[in-house]
Amino acid sequence: QLLNAPSTIHDPPQPATISRPHRTLRLENVTFRYGDGEDVLRGIDLEIPHGQTLAIVGPNGCGKTTLAALIPRFYDPTGGAVRIDGIDLRDVALADLRSRIALVSQQALLFDDTISANIRYGSPDATDEDVRRAAQRANAHEFITTSCEAGYETSVGPRGQHLSGGQRQKIALARAILRDADILILDEATSQVDIESEHQVHEVLRDFVADRTAIMITHRLSTLGLADRILVMDAGRILDIGTHEQLLARCEAYQRLHQTQLRKSA
Repeated sequence: QLLNAPSTIHDPPQPATISRPHRTLRLENVTFRYGDGEDVLRGIDLEIPHGQTLAIVGPNGCGKTTLAALIPRFYDPTGGAVRIDGIDLRDVALADLRSRIALVSQQALLFDDTISANIRYGSPDATDEDVRRAAQRANAHEFITTSCEAGYETSVGPRGQHLSGGQRQKIALARAILRDADILILDEATSQVDIESEHQVHEVLRDFVADRTAIMITHRLSTLGLADRILVMDAGRILDIGTHEQLLARCEAYQRLHQTQLRKSA
């Protein structure tokens, strides 16, 4: 959601060019630490072909969000490399890289502006009709037109405080849909919406992730049904990767996570 914002990470002197759409996103022996702390990511090797939806699961603090943050270069690896089609992301212009990425996080960041302006932030040249279509796809149009006094011109307040957490997430999802990027990153993107809305949003995502790379960080079993593969992490490492059925059969960590979520949803 801050993909258009200034960054402390600088462009290379002669930026490389990535094909559009890209073919493969790859993390090669990636390690990462914050400052002088211990490694948060350790020896991450991962390849995500274009068009694949990858879910990332694991206990809190295992490195899921940090891994995803390397893709738009909110941080650079302290070891190894993140590459798109063989090109190190550090050799790509930030504006070019981030124009290809849409991000929806658990704490949806909105600006003290109208609903329309917050959605349009994903694509500044979009028309009012484009904004409405994106909101409809994100299951946001109904609450905007029935619960908000000025509709799309309603102010969301500082950090979106005039809206509920679920409403903020729907606005952020509409922004990502409007952006129509090659790579979609969803970090607990439906954690604050109600069950009925979550089902509706999942139907939207099932269609939207087609023909783009999607990375979903989630604790919800229902979201895993959208994934082609599921990556299991713990303590900054990849424990296993496979389909839901494969992981249930062979991965004890995934079995424990699955049982924990079943108990929570019971």
